[in-house]
Amino acid sequence: MKAVVMAGGEGSRLRPITANHPKPLVPVCNRPIMEHILLLLRAQGITQVVATLHYLADAIQGYFGDGSEWDLVLTYSVEDTPLGTAGSVKQAESLLREGTFLIISGDALTDVHLQPALEFHRERGALATLILSRVPNPLEFGVVITDETGRITRFLEKPSWGEVFSDTVNTGMYILEPAIFDYMEPGKPYDFSQDLFPLLLREGKPLYGYVMSDYWSDIGSLQQYRDAHHDLLTGKAKLSLPGTEQMPGVWVGGNTQIEPHAQLVPPVCIGSNCRIRNGATIGPFTTLGDNCIVEPEAVVAHSIVWDSAYIGAGSHLQGAIVGTGVVIKENVQLQEDSVVADHCRIERDSIIRTRVKLWPEKHIESGSTVTMSLVWGTGWRGTLFRERGIEGLSNIEITPDLATKLGAAYGSSLTHGSMVVVARDTFRASRMIKRAFIAGVLSTGVDVLDLRAMPLPITRFTIRTAGVAGGVNIRVAPHHRRMTLLEFFDRRGVYLPRRSERKIEHLFFREDFTRSDPDTVGTIHFASRAIEEYQDRFFQLLRLPLGGRRLRLVTDFAFSRVAAIYPTILGQLGYEVISLNAYPDPTRTPRTLTEHEAFLANLRQIVQALNADCGMLMENEGERLAVIDERGRAIEGAMLLAVFTRLMAQVYREGIVVVPVHAPSVIEQLMAPFGIEVVRTRADVRSLTATAMEQAEKLLLAGDLQGGFIFPEFHPGFDAMFAYVKLLEMAQQAGCSLAEIYDEIPPFVLLHRSLPCPWEQKGHLMRYVAQSVKGRVETLDGLKVYADHGWTLILPDAAEPLIHLYTEAPTEADAQHLLDQYTALITSALAKEAGM
Repeated sequence: MKAVVMAGGEGSRLRPITANHPKPLVPVCNRPIMEHILLLLRAQGITQVVATLHYLADAIQGYFGDGSEWDLVLTYSVEDTPLGTAGSVKQAESLLREGTFLIISGDALTDVHLQPALEFHRERGALATLILSRVPNPLEFGVVITDETGRITRFLEKPSWGEVFSDTVNTGMYILEPAIFDYMEPGKPYDFSQDLFPLLLREGKPLYGYVMSDYWSDIGSLQQYRDAHHDLLTGKAKLSLPGTEQMPGVWVGGNTQIEPHAQLVPPVCIGSNCRIRNGATIGPFTTLGDNCIVEPEAVVAHSIVWDSAYIGAGSHLQGAIVGTGVVIKENVQLQEDSVVADHCRIERDSIIRTRVKLWPEKHIESGSTVTMSLVWGTGWRGTLFRERGIEGLSNIEITPDLATKLGAAYGSSLTHGSMVVVARDTFRASRMIKRAFIAGVLSTGVDVLDLRAMPLPITRFTIRTAGVAGGVNIRVAPHHRRMTLLEFFDRRGVYLPRRSERKIEHLFFREDFTRSDPDTVGTIHFASRAIEEYQDRFFQLLRLPLGGRRLRLVTDFAFSRVAAIYPTILGQLGYEVISLNAYPDPTRTPRTLTEHEAFLANLRQIVQALNADCGMLMENEGERLAVIDERGRAIEGAMLLAVFTRLMAQVYREGIVVVPVHAPSVIEQLMAPFGIEVVRTRADVRSLTATAMEQAEKLLLAGDLQGGFIFPEFHPGFDAMFAYVKLLEMAQQAGCSLAEIYDEIPPFVLLHRSLPCPWEQKGHLMRYVAQSVKGRVETLDGLKVYADHGWTLILPDAAEPLIHLYTEAPTEADAQHLLDQYTALITSALAKEAGM
């Protein structure tokens, strides 16, 4: 017997998950509905199948092909215009004239046993047998009434309760004889339940109904879609699940990695090539598609997640449906019955409320609370660039195809035949993205000077000195090892100006790329002496010889590429160097505060155990540093900036230092006796760099609060390698140790706190605070309010729905008092706004 699988439906009642998919390809427990049906047919000996198609027919044909992968012979009948359920079968008449055949829906789920229905059909000599099912609520179906022999006596299409005389409904499965075609004209629309069966009933033809006891669901709503998963996971629907059952109620696909401290709560069905991190909880009643990543502390319960989804750390999905390629960042909540369709991006700390539906390719900004469904609008945010470049999840948001387009946009913004520097860190994903990016650049006729894996300070030095048009560095984001960061620099090694970034964005979004002739595509060059040239300039800028006794230094390279370069420099300067973690392994580099503190504690122990003069922790691929003095005290952040500027003033006694607006006021106290001018900038890295370059002629240094120091006479970026040697050089010239300088710094405490603040309330909040405070206020960046014993900076975050508070005072108690005072002020203002 042949079968006809009806697979032309749109699945409009399942939108938005069917916006990009025909309903037969909608997965139930990681297998398309139609695939469940085909496997059911094969298991019961039916191997020749005709599929009738209309909506997104190419997608179904592309997935199933000729059916050979399922040991089936699969042919297709495609409707150019809708012909109705019966008309589409009439179109395939030539394939079905040989004998009895089955009609079955490709977008309903069933485990029907066909042999009893076929025997029923043949015993009664039926022209058509409808396979019926009993349902508790027949109002949404076509009710079929039969006599005691099973012969159909009446049809009721979607009756009211007053018309319901039976609970047996039409399942869309029929056993038919070829003579049925005699009752239809070719090319005309016919519907089985509306036209053909009522006609046969009126003419007294043998029309029967077989009531099955097997499972059936037409999956006619999102709730029924959820129920179908529940029924498969509990075994109510007796269909096979993909993967292997690794423990009772837990099905897992091939090549999936479940880390030891991840928790699986049965029943769950997890696809292939997934990664479930330690601390994540999956289940109960949850399905994860193929290629999904679930980060630590995320919880996915009673939810359906399709292929290639990313679920960030600390996010909670409760009773949600998540489409293909969705990116859910950290600490997002998807509440019960929410639906997020394909390729949406939900930024961190957002909430999708109960029953909210997001249509495909929506972008939800950080900290948003979505209370209404979103149908229209774009999936891209208006800009690619953030503070330091373009950043996104590695191989999820920042993919090779995006990198190639981005390279083409960047190259198109430059003059044909120019050259740019491209470099990366040692992370494998960075290598992948760099190669794709270079391909895009070359396609525009721009040459590439490839530094391969190189510390960022050397990359920026090379950009400045090589006479190139600019450069790009690709690395793991300093704060998050699953993020990739692309940083763009001009010919000086300074971050691109905003106008240049907007030009690249314009080219990227319009895909208005310059395509070079094949004979003039760009060429890749390699810089064979980049490190040597950096070292030469490094030594030129020191006051050699350093003199004094030979210092013993402990240097923790934190598994960075710098370890292959820096010991040679320190050795040539006469230092005794003990190296720690001196080989590249980006997976072990500290990127969180907890990891940083653990590395620093270990360094402290070793410095004291070896009676060393100093210890240094190198971070961010040579950009930033923290120091341990000979007494084992950590000198980092604001204190390191204070020590550095104090030494600089004592040795040089004239010039300018540049610090951000939230650097401690003790900097001015330290500089005043020496006549050193302090220039403050906005809090972001770009402003610090730009001001440093503007003041380059008189500048001694520019520094931030994370151990980053800029020396414009060398290059315009943070350079921990040069900063550390400069610190030691100045201490020797001043004839004192770092510990002694530390003791001279006046006491200060600098505290920081971040408070959530919705985007739409930031302006109102800053106005409210400005009107509420009294006394001296500065507005260089945010609101800096001075008090008798300190100051408070209220600073809106440029990229996140946050307000930052910084306070400085001579004592912990005073600083904490200011922090609590302004926290209460902001909390009160936000509460008032929310209550309006």
